[in-house]
Formats: sequence, structure tokens, C-alpha cells
Amino acid sequence: MNPVPVPGAQQARDTGQRADDHRVAVIGAGAIARDHVTAIAGVPGLRLAHVVDRHPERAAALAALAEGATWSTDPATAWSDAVDVTAVCTSPESHADLGVAALRAGRAVLLEKPAALSVADTDRILAAAKTAGRPLLVAQTARFQPVHLEIARSVASGAIGTPRLAHLTWYTGHVWPGGWRGWQLDASRSGGHVAHNGVHALDLLTWLMDDEPVRVFARPCRTWAPGMPTPDSFQILVRFSRGALATIELCYALVERGTFVRRLMLAGTTGTLHHSSEDEPRTRSASPVAPASTEGAMTAQTRHLRDVLDGVAAPLTAPRQVRAALAAALAAQLSADESRPVDVKEVC
Repeated sequence: MNPVPVPGAQQARDTGQRADDHRVAVIGAGAIARDHVTAIAGVPGLRLAHVVDRHPERAAALAALAEGATWSTDPATAWSDAVDVTAVCTSPESHADLGVAALRAGRAVLLEKPAALSVADTDRILAAAKTAGRPLLVAQTARFQPVHLEIARSVASGAIGTPRLAHLTWYTGHVWPGGWRGWQLDASRSGGHVAHNGVHALDLLTWLMDDEPVRVFARPCRTWAPGMPTPDSFQILVRFSRGALATIELCYALVERGTFVRRLMLAGTTGTLHHSSEDEPRTRSASPVAPASTEGAMTAQTRHLRDVLDGVAAPLTAPRQVRAALAAALAAQLSADESRPVDVKEVC
């Protein structure tokens, strides 16, 4: 497993803008881009320099959140000389071309998940990063949730021996059918729901178990939103290369938006780790709040980006893990579509 980042590392900095701040350009001005911009504003050493979106009004509105940030509708401006790192926050079908272009221009890249919609395109991105010698991070934000960082440190210390069995459950409240925009419902642009959101869980377990998925079986389900053109929930059974097994349950159909249930059990040869958000103290409020164990992940990820740019940390998303998780997600989508087990090598 890669070294686990310490949240808050390198925090002793001035809070105002400095000449040596890393200048970030964000491509895309949707909801996830806004989350990145908010996180950048809270991490000393980074500043939003530029926003790109095909809709001028959206680009201008997002750039207005940061003093001095400019905007355009031309993606090439996101890897100009005025930029140090390009954050690609567009829909997934454009990730590979934009990421490769930025890396070839000599920029570090933060790439939203999924990294691409094929293993071949993922290989293009990884090759471009290696050739350019520039950092590439894939925004697998689940790794940076406090509970997962704690579990990762325990696994790395040998607390449970070799991981052999995992059971991960994520239930989330969403607004269906209005919760997703058109591209998320278009498999040619998103990769499909199982691939698009399943990659988070598959990446997390690939990292925690320090192993690669080799065979998957996915079962989609339409629950609260049966009229949607995509299943709102699914299960994935996973076999890893050294024989470990995992069960993943993901549901985006809880009626109340903002409702969260998170569980993870990780059993190894000498012990077991377990977490459930249901065991956490809860504050009753007018609207649901996320469990404390998941809070601050985007900011922790952004601090890690800064530390990578400063040369004091290596990207937590190692190339082999990026490829393995994406391949497993694509195989799981194929399995869901064709109702059969799929060997991951089928999509490679």
C-alpha cells in the first residue's frame, strides 16, 4: 500500500495569496468543480487562477468565487503558462483527451473519476504522465474520508494481517429523477452508473487490500426510481488476484436527499476492522447531515495535491491502482449489462 497521507500535513503557511502559490485551472463548472474550488480556497499554497467551461456564464460565475481568477471557454487556456496544475472536472468521456493534453503541456493534473471510459484511454493518460514526469492524481475522494484513512493506517501497520474479506455498504439519499443531469444518465458519456459510481468503492478496496480485482459479478436494481433509465442501486461481488473476496452494496435511492449510511468490514488473517456510521453520534436537525467519518475528504485530498506539488508526498493514487480500479469498474458495468460474471481481463 502507498504511504497513507497525514491529514493537515504542511499546514503551517500564510493564509493569503503568495507569489509561489500553485496556480490551479479548473475545466468544467458543474457541482463537482464548485466543490473543488471551495476546497482550493481553504488550502494555503493553492489558488484558483482560471476556470474553463463551454458556457461563459457558468465559467464566469465560478471564477468570481476567487479573487483574481480569470475564465474562458477554450480548454487550452487551462494549461497555459499562467497555470501549474489542471483540474479536469468535466463529464468522463472528455477526461482522457483533456488530461493527456494538459500533461503534454507540462502541467500537473488532478483528474475527476472515472479517469476514462476505457482501459486504453487510461493507459494513454498514465503514459503521458510518465513521459512528462508530471504528477497525476485521480480524485478518488473516498480514500480521504477520515474513517478510511484511519483504516488504511491500521492495515498498513499489520493490525489485521493480510486482508482476505471485505464487505462495503453505502446508502445515499438522492433526488430522483431530478438528482442527475443528462450526461450522468448517458452511458456513452458517464460509463454507466455501475462504472461511474462503483469505481469509488472498487478503488477504495483495491487500495485497502493492496490487490487487483480479477473477476466481478454485478447485479443492478431499480428501487425507488423504477422509471429512471439507469438502475439506482447495485451490488458487486469481487474476487482479487490473491483470492480475497469483497461484497459491495451501493444505493443512491434513499428518499431523503442527504441521508447517509456507511458500513465497512475488513477481515484479515489475524484480525478484523469494522466501521458503521450508525454507531456515530447523531445530531437531529431539519436536514440530514453526512457522518463525521466522511467529512472533510475533499479538503484532505486538496491538501494532498498541494503536498504532491511541493514534492513532499507521492500521489496516493498509484498508476497500477488507477488502472486496476477503472478496469474493475468497466468489467462490473459489463457484468450488470449482460447479467453474467466477467473476468476483468475482458475489458483490458
